[in-house]
Amino acid sequence: MEPDYIKSILEPLGMLKYPIVVISDGQSPSVIERLQTDPEISKVLRVAKGDWVGGDLTLAIMSNVFIGNPASTFSGFIAKSRLALGFGHNYLFRAKDETTGMWKTVCGDTCVFDKQIMAAMS
Repeated sequence: MEPDYIKSILEPLGMLKYPIVVISDGQSPSVIERLQTDPEISKVLRVAKGDWVGGDLTLAIMSNVFIGNPASTFSGFIAKSRLALGFGHNYLFRAKDETTGMWKTVCGDTCVFDKQIMAAMS
């Protein structure tokens, strides 16, 4: 995830001044490195260590905002859990508008339950 993607979600919500916790399996360290080089995000960036079983999952489900990867079964489970609990601000399906350069939601929250979109992960 690019810093401008994260900012496009958190800035309008007024959430850029609060901790941003990255929960990752470590397969793409460049994602964390990009976020650490951004002057605005690096001030509030935290990286979950994963040393508390279920802690990362609980943190993601109970967060004020969840930004996930639609290709990740972990993200899909978190988004479904958040929706079941009535939590908003789930961001999985966004794309950059080629005309304006702005990020936009391309599929709503219920897409995580759509069998055609999510295939075997639905």
